[in-house]
Amino acid sequence: MTAFIIANIAPIMFASLIGLMLLGFPVAFALAANGIIFAFVGVELGLLSPALLQVLPQRIFGIMLNDVLLALPFFTFMGLLLERSGMAEDLLETIGQLFGPIRGGLAFAVVAVGALLAATTGVVSASVISMGLISLPIMLRYGYDRSVATGVIAASGTLSQIIPPSLTLIILADQLGRPVGDMYKGAILPGLMLTGLYMLYVAWLTIFSPRKVPAMPPEVLAYREPNGRSGAVSLIVSFALAAIVSYLGVRFLMDGQPRDVRVVAGFTSWSVIAFLMAAVDRLLGLNLLSRIAQRTIFAMIPPLALIFLVLGTIFIGLATPTEGGAMGAVGALLLALAKGRLTLSRVEQAMETTMRLTSFAVFILVGSTIFALTFRAVNGDLWVEHLLVSLPGGEWGFLIFVSVFVFVAAFFLDFFELAFIIIPLLGPVAESMGVDMVWFGVLIALNMQTSFMHPPFGLALFYLRSVAPDADYKDAVTGQRIARVTTGQIYRGSIPFIVIQIVSVALVMLIPQLVTHYRSALSEVDPATIEMTVEGSGFGTDSPFQ
Repeated sequence: MTAFIIANIAPIMFASLIGLMLLGFPVAFALAANGIIFAFVGVELGLLSPALLQVLPQRIFGIMLNDVLLALPFFTFMGLLLERSGMAEDLLETIGQLFGPIRGGLAFAVVAVGALLAATTGVVSASVISMGLISLPIMLRYGYDRSVATGVIAASGTLSQIIPPSLTLIILADQLGRPVGDMYKGAILPGLMLTGLYMLYVAWLTIFSPRKVPAMPPEVLAYREPNGRSGAVSLIVSFALAAIVSYLGVRFLMDGQPRDVRVVAGFTSWSVIAFLMAAVDRLLGLNLLSRIAQRTIFAMIPPLALIFLVLGTIFIGLATPTEGGAMGAVGALLLALAKGRLTLSRVEQAMETTMRLTSFAVFILVGSTIFALTFRAVNGDLWVEHLLVSLPGGEWGFLIFVSVFVFVAAFFLDFFELAFIIIPLLGPVAESMGVDMVWFGVLIALNMQTSFMHPPFGLALFYLRSVAPDADYKDAVTGQRIARVTTGQIYRGSIPFIVIQIVSVALVMLIPQLVTHYRSALSEVDPATIEMTVEGSGFGTDSPFQ
């Protein structure tokens, strides 16, 4: 028996961890207890030295000294404060009015706002609950299919996992040992692609199932012009004019600067110019912009400017993710103050939730560090590597297995647990195969995103269930009797979006340039060397296997 345990201590250790979690033991303590218990077992069996345990304090203090993880509380606080200051409500109301006249307009608005909230909050719970409270009653009021409405809201809320400044990307970058800025750059196009796929699905519904996504009646649109028009042309013209002025300014004032710097300056100046145009128009009473144009600019531009400023400084290397997060937190305070919505209670609520979420992440990270220390000491990493390297299909076989494995594991584990338990095991194997680690991290992030949508354990579905009406009610506006939203309808609504997420994973696998474009600015890579490295592998020079 002793010989069997010595020969198989790594798989036994991993199986016991799974057993503890299935029994409902808290993940952080399951990881730590498993690591400590098997460390003592290893010492008793003569596999490990007692000196191994002396390394634990250094490992734990190393977590506390990790500057990258400081970005977690900063970005969390920024997002929560913006959400509590009414930004989500303003965005949903304004964009809903803008898209409302067209069929499926409310669904388009929810996806667009979901992407904007993802880029400002980075917190799934805040996005889903905000959109569920604000947009779901309106969608039900005007006859949206319940499965479509709930699916769009839940899926749009999960965009916070892949669109920077995603907390998931920060953790993955730390676990994979890659710069957060590179992870953010690599995730931009997949995040926008996923948003576009959601939009395409809504567009498909407007053509083939129009009754599920009706347009809003014209009489309920609040921001109409005196002549009855929507005023959308004024918005397009103002945005285009701001873009032209911004382009000309960057072209002549920043000629010779790196491309990334010019792009960031262009987007930031565009948002500032558009806001100034609307502000001058309102202050002087010129009435050059329509009501919906002014409303959209004042609701959308301030958070967009904050996004461009925070992420832009990270992308161009002017600020670290931690510094960018701190700047974003201060910016959120200033925006809330400018809107007159900065109160002590809102700040306290945001700080308390930030503390809880950050503590949750750090405790799991401490537990995973203890587990990983023992697991690697008993050669568990070699066991995992031998197990995965021997899969048929080489690198592609490994990636397909990892995608399926993470997809299934996401039924039971949330993204923190997946990042701290699974990534330390899979990352070294991927690196040994020559897989681009940023591309690998974005693939994992897209897969982990499905953990929020899986019936019956998806957290986004739970968040939406908590705010969706569970009993029939009388609508306050129309006076009609509105039927409740069932849990089954929420689950059914999530299925098409899970399929879309799987399609996005396949596209990123087949078109690695969606992620690996982040390397275009790197000068230390010799193309000739890349060509020699991949010779005979069947992959091009843009392959992530190099």
